[in-house]
Amino acid sequence: MKKLFCLFGLLMVAMVASAQQLPDVKVENAQGKIVPVKSIAKGKPMIISYWSIACKPCIQELNAINDALEEWREEADFEVVAVSVDDARLKASAKAIATSRGWEFVCLYDDKQTLKRAMNVSLTPQSFVVDANGKIVFSHSGYTPGSEQLLFDQILKLKK
Repeated sequence: MKKLFCLFGLLMVAMVASAQQLPDVKVENAQGKIVPVKSIAKGKPMIISYWSIACKPCIQELNAINDALEEWREEADFEVVAVSVDDARLKASAKAIATSRGWEFVCLYDDKQTLKRAMNVSLTPQSFVVDANGKIVFSHSGYTPGSEQLLFDQILKLKK
């Protein structure tokens, strides 16, 4: 029964997420420039993954995505955006982690949590798949090894 309830909850999150558009807010990029989120994808689908430095599953998920990214990009043209929700005191640590891990995707820093609130993110890791028009088509909470493939499968569905 508990599994059924969890599946129902995930289905409801995915259904609610599919009705949303990517919000028109601005956040800081890795170079310290304030940029509109909608300008990041440049008309491509994208995976947006929320993380924080204290969230080990978040970092595991982003490492797994990074490890698969080269292969995935052979199959689909899309962006990956990692959004740190760490506050201003921890932003430098978040940037250091992203750099040291060698993540080959866009890293944004939402230290005021404007984007986090606009997308109703309540916990990390939380990931979204957004189509080329900015419509949120899938949402996933939590991470277990291999669940990054769910995100890429949603990207592949957008190619059809």
